[in-house]
Amino acid sequence: MDELDDAVRRRLYRMRDLGDDMAAIRVRKTSPDGAVTVEVDGNGKLLDLEFSEAISRLAPPDFEKTLVDTAMAAARQAFAQRGELIEAFNEEMRR
Repeated sequence: MDELDDAVRRRLYRMRDLGDDMAAIRVRKTSPDGAVTVEVDGNGKLLDLEFSEAISRLAPPDFEKTLVDTAMAAARQAFAQRGELIEAFNEEMRR
């Protein structure tokens, strides 16, 4: 019974660790021209947005595309990190 109790506790602690690790994900990306920098969390939620003077050289449609592309790149990387954490967790749970 003690073995079962220990196994359950280990899994519970590991689940808590997974939640903490996922909550700690932060990805910061800057556009190739340096005009836009975004930071997102592991859910892709925008946490920070910065503009450099380079945005003054962008036409409105180019600014929009740069902003969206940069935010999407950050979100993709954050989701990839989440996926890696989940895969590692699932692998541990199969053992």
